[in-house]
Parts: sequence; C-alpha cells; structure tokens
Amino acid sequence: MATATVKSTYALDVETVRALEEMASGWGVSKSEALRRAIRAALLGPASGTPTALAALDELQRSLDLTSVAAGRWEKKARAERRAAPHRREPR
Repeated sequence: MATATVKSTYALDVETVRALEEMASGWGVSKSEALRRAIRAALLGPASGTPTALAALDELQRSLDLTSVAAGRWEKKARAERRAAPHRREPR
C-alpha cells in the first residue's frame, strides 16, 4: 500500500542542510526520511522542546530497528574486541 506524501519547499540554512545530510547518511536513509524521523522525535520529546538524554537514546534505538539477535552479535563482538585490546593502567 502506497503512503501518501506531500511535496513541500523549505528554505534551510547551509548548516542545517549539512546536518540533515549527515543524519541521513549515518542512518542510511533519504534526507526526507531523516527529516521525518527528526520531526517525530521532536514531537515525542518533553514539552519544553529539549529532549532528555534518555529520550534521545530511546529514539536512536527505535530508529535502528535493532533486533535482539543483532544486538547479541554486537555485544559478543564488542566484548571480544575489549578482551583483545591491550590493557593499560593509569599510573597512580
């Protein structure tokens, strides 16, 4: 089933466009999808308009669509990398 879309034109400053492009690239989505996600995240944030760190983390995790299997693989890989890394202790 097709999703209805509305084409709109907005004037954005260069810094905002670069940030949007960076977000889209990092998430592997189009700029339109990145903008949709940012708008949804803003709506889900606290009424003050400033998202809490926990809300931002929750939104990031939702946006990744990370399955428990994929999370388990990441956890095992990260643990193996930490164990393989040379241990450095700071002098006291």
